[in-house]
Amino acid sequence: MNLVLKMNKDIRAYTKEQLRDFFVAKGQQAFRGNQVYEWLWKKSAHTFDEMTNLSKETRAFLDANFVINHIAVDNMQRSNDGTVKNAVRLFDGLVVESVLIPTDSRTTACISSQVGCTMGCTFCATARLKKQRNLNPDEIYDQVAAINKESELYYGHKLSNIVFMGMGEPLLNYENVMKSIDMITSDEGLAMSPRRITLSTVGIPKMIKRMADEGVKFNLAVSLHSAIDKVRSAMMPVNISNNLEELMTSLQYWHDKTGNRITFEYIIWKGINDTQKDITALIAYCKRVPVKVNLIEYNPIDDGEFQQAAQAITDKYITELERNHIIVNVRRSRGKDIDAACGQLANKS
Repeated sequence: MNLVLKMNKDIRAYTKEQLRDFFVAKGQQAFRGNQVYEWLWKKSAHTFDEMTNLSKETRAFLDANFVINHIAVDNMQRSNDGTVKNAVRLFDGLVVESVLIPTDSRTTACISSQVGCTMGCTFCATARLKKQRNLNPDEIYDQVAAINKESELYYGHKLSNIVFMGMGEPLLNYENVMKSIDMITSDEGLAMSPRRITLSTVGIPKMIKRMADEGVKFNLAVSLHSAIDKVRSAMMPVNISNNLEELMTSLQYWHDKTGNRITFEYIIWKGINDTQKDITALIAYCKRVPVKVNLIEYNPIDDGEFQQAAQAITDKYITELERNHIIVNVRRSRGKDIDAACGQLANKS
């Protein structure tokens, strides 16, 4: 394949093969392309000057003709519980947020895929931001690389897990998210196991089926919050055009294709989904496909419209789910004091 790179373009937009062809076209050996590719991805170089196994002349030539549109951590906040939130400035000045969540045994990166969001979930602070654009694969990758370094610095070990649960809906930036995961899991990138990656979505059936058809190896989580269409549609506009029955059909398809259990993310709110009817509906929905349920503590946003249900209601959910042999976990929020908890990412920094 003979393809000449366009000048002043982000060099990370090109494949290793294209870089090899470029160097051959300039009268140099093809392995120089391999070296540049390794610096860009495995070593996360931000400048050409860092590429010390290239001659000064080659580095100067690359610097004169190409750019590396890397992210910059504009502001880092550390919570009392050890959570780290990064305000990440992109090459065009826009900002997203990503989070490092530590536990006793692992560290998890919560990664953004879009600047803002269009899904309109009424309980989420990010939904109040205007969506400005999708993130490029390298911008997604860079968030993970930055948090991996912070994990090593603050906790003495590499990043354990990744969740696409930050700003934006990953399935509405499908191509770039998949490319970023390819690089994150590649031996030429961060070499993380896809089994340690979870993609969280509000539930877009056609895209869930597409992932299943493409044989992805990572985990799937669905932001559910109600198994009653009327209740879910009032909170999550996506349910109006992609109702619970359509969602279930896609999840059954996913499981048939991949054999993987799905995670339901579920927040219990006072006066919204805290009745026996809500519990019964969730149990019936869960019995239709192998799932586990994560009951997530609610993190208030400014207007106070939503309130966490009483602990007794959460206990009732747990008891009845377990009685019906449905795996259930309770996820306590982390980083609330720095607005880093689930649903709170709103670029306040």
